[in-house]
Amino acid sequence: METKRIPMDMVIDVVSGAHFSGWQPSTTSSSSPTSSHQPFIIGVAGGTASGKTTVCDIIIQQLQDHRVVLVCQDSFYRGLTNDELKRVHEYNFDHPNAFDTEQLVETLGQLKSGQSVQIPIYDFKLHQRSTDKSRQVNGSDVIIMEGILVFHEQRVRNMMNMKIFVDADPDVRLARRIKRDTVERGRDIQSVLEQYAKFVKPAYEDFILPSKKYADIIIPRGGENRVAIDLIVQHIRTKLGQHNLCKIYPNLNVIQSTFQTRGMHTLIRDRDISKHDFIFYSDRLIRLVVEHGLGYLPFTEKQVITPTGSIYTGVDFCKKLCGVSIIRSGESMENAFRACCKGIKIGKILIHRDGDETQLIYEKLPKDISERHVLLMDPVLGTGNTASEAVELLIKKGVPESQIIFLNLISAPEGIQCICKRFPHLKIVTSEIEEGLNDQLQVIPGLGEFGDRYFGTDDS
Repeated sequence: METKRIPMDMVIDVVSGAHFSGWQPSTTSSSSPTSSHQPFIIGVAGGTASGKTTVCDIIIQQLQDHRVVLVCQDSFYRGLTNDELKRVHEYNFDHPNAFDTEQLVETLGQLKSGQSVQIPIYDFKLHQRSTDKSRQVNGSDVIIMEGILVFHEQRVRNMMNMKIFVDADPDVRLARRIKRDTVERGRDIQSVLEQYAKFVKPAYEDFILPSKKYADIIIPRGGENRVAIDLIVQHIRTKLGQHNLCKIYPNLNVIQSTFQTRGMHTLIRDRDISKHDFIFYSDRLIRLVVEHGLGYLPFTEKQVITPTGSIYTGVDFCKKLCGVSIIRSGESMENAFRACCKGIKIGKILIHRDGDETQLIYEKLPKDISERHVLLMDPVLGTGNTASEAVELLIKKGVPESQIIFLNLISAPEGIQCICKRFPHLKIVTSEIEEGLNDQLQVIPGLGEFGDRYFGTDDS
């Protein structure tokens, strides 16, 4: 196979006819991975301790505005039989037969179709899989499949959109393996060296090195090659683009996802979190959404004199502003709103919801609301029916549609489509777009009944 080298000394090899060039993001309006949108699957192969995990970690860190999951081939090691355990030092863990390839193929196929899967947890000291624990992995924008032999099986290769081979000097790999196996896996140096000479090195020459020819990209020096990894990440970003719904609806705005925001989402979505922690991390996320929403208000230029006597040209905040919370979950967003806007007026709207049916029960709004920009607050956008009723009321009160900013923590695609189509000049600001609604019209994966959890009126 012909190999072309980018004109940067030892940066990256790009193999001619790269398979990933044919991948195209879905044009569907749904964010759910179970729709025609398929994840971008990256295979990362290479010799033992070549730096595969480091490369994967850097890619994940740089793609933090997308949902990225890492699946390791090591998780699919077969548990050893009693006879194999008695002769464990004679067992070849670098041979293709050491892995449950059928389960790996099935799992990757399910992830490619957007399904959630249970990944086995393998104990390298006991050489067995955990019988009572597994790791759930949900459908994501990017799936990284990492392992020494992920290119060996054709069915696995065929599911990959990009194949990366991480290359490193054999002596460097041996030194890393000694450190890893003695520190992390409880083995002595002598057994590591014997295993390397008897199994690891021959397996690399027989199985791993030959699979290098399937790679689209070859990274010399592994995780140390940041230039190569940056180029790969830029390419992946180009392929992924924005969230599909953001392309379709320019009035939809999703705040930038970081490990901080993903971490806070992980906490508040945990059904076992304490009420105190749920409120604390919800308030932090709400504050971010509010601040982001305020950034879409009009401004006027303003100059001030700094303590050094210099002139600073900045902007003055919008003066005509108020908030409106949709009772009762929306009231959870009021504290963050008041913390950002001192002395702000906040109106209330109560709408009774019964399935798809809604009924306005109560409203109390500022008398001059038609002259103000309105930040409408409800932490969860589900079907969009309640929000539509609230927006209709604001418009009847004389508020221009373009002066309404709808703030929420999570949004279902169905609700986004409902609001954005019906009110194309209104802005939605959210922190994450969900998979969708289930048969009971619950947002999935969702937050549950947010108001009950926040105000402590849930069953627990």
